[in-house]
Amino acid sequence: MDRDVYQRMIGHQSSHWWFTARRHLLAKVISTEISQSECAAIKPLELLEIGCGPGGNLAMLAEYGQVTATEMDPQALAHARQLMPSLNLLQGSLPNDHNLQGQQFDLVCLFDVLEHIQQDAEALEAVFALTKPGGLVMLTVPAYQWLFSEHDRAHHHFRRYTAGALSRLAQRKGFVVDKVGYFNTFLFPVIAARRVLARLTGQSAAQDDRMPAAWLNRLLHRIFAAEAPIVAKHPFPFGVSVVAILKRP
Repeated sequence: MDRDVYQRMIGHQSSHWWFTARRHLLAKVISTEISQSECAAIKPLELLEIGCGPGGNLAMLAEYGQVTATEMDPQALAHARQLMPSLNLLQGSLPNDHNLQGQQFDLVCLFDVLEHIQQDAEALEAVFALTKPGGLVMLTVPAYQWLFSEHDRAHHHFRRYTAGALSRLAQRKGFVVDKVGYFNTFLFPVIAARRVLARLTGQSAAQDDRMPAAWLNRLLHRIFAAEAPIVAKHPFPFGVSVVAILKRP
């Protein structure tokens, strides 16, 4: 990602509505999936977050077990280590330089990471090898190539996905798709309209992640976070993002 994108992530990951509401939603999905899977009997769980960025999700993940994480950007990794010095945080990237050879985990998480990797099929092969038999993988990615904008370019995205395309890719790499669908649906009309309008008018959407006014930030958090109990059971048929729960047989 562009350097200023990482800087905004560091400044906003604890308070910006998109980060806070998404973290709430992810926690709800993880809790539901763990309770319904073979992982429920495993104490403590061994978790891996690939592409942890500046570490905004690590404390949430640590509530479920022992967390290892990787991040390719040195500055982001240094900030994550400051936040969670007790965790095993490694520099690495998919598909070939993750520095986790020979290790396997009960739950592997990639939160808006796969779209940054040009070799996404090879990346999923590596993720398969890092997942224990019977273990789970949780993926989130941005949805719909027609929403691709300056925001995606600033974040160095190679693509956006549909639920069907992500599901087919995962199945080709040996995973069983336990659940797949969309989220960030309540705000979809507003976000989609903004992206399309920016494209038509030539305006920049590269800084869609800037901090809004406090009242608006609270409102957007509440709207987005309200999706959590729904998505945990049945993801939506459309939305700004895709979520998939995969199982290694």
